Amino acid sequence: MSAKSRVFSFVAAAALLGASASAAAVDSVDASFSTESDNTPSSGAIAMDIILLRPLSLMGTVLGTAVFVAGLPFEAISGDISGPAKRLVVQPAKFTFTRPLGDTGGRSN
Repeated sequence: MSAKSRVFSFVAAAALLGASASAAAVDSVDASFSTESDNTPSSGAIAMDIILLRPLSLMGTVLGTAVFVAGLPFEAISGDISGPAKRLVVQPAKFTFTRPLGDTGGRSN
């Protein structure tokens, strides 16, 4: 196995691990919201967001940006750059940097 394919395998495995861990963390954080009528996140949800979700979503933002840049020539040929840019870069960045602590967007108001 060449060095490039080992690096690619490692990055792919890390991305899959990060995606599965973040999905499990979102489920556990959504379940930990307080039962107050104003849907304020509990201290546990905020702690999980700071310790687990923010670093994982930052990693997803970086990996999404790398995938977007790698696929940019093909996206430019097809004429659709804004869709992949939104899904791979903008949405993960918003989830990482602009939402309130403990708010995963998984609850209804």
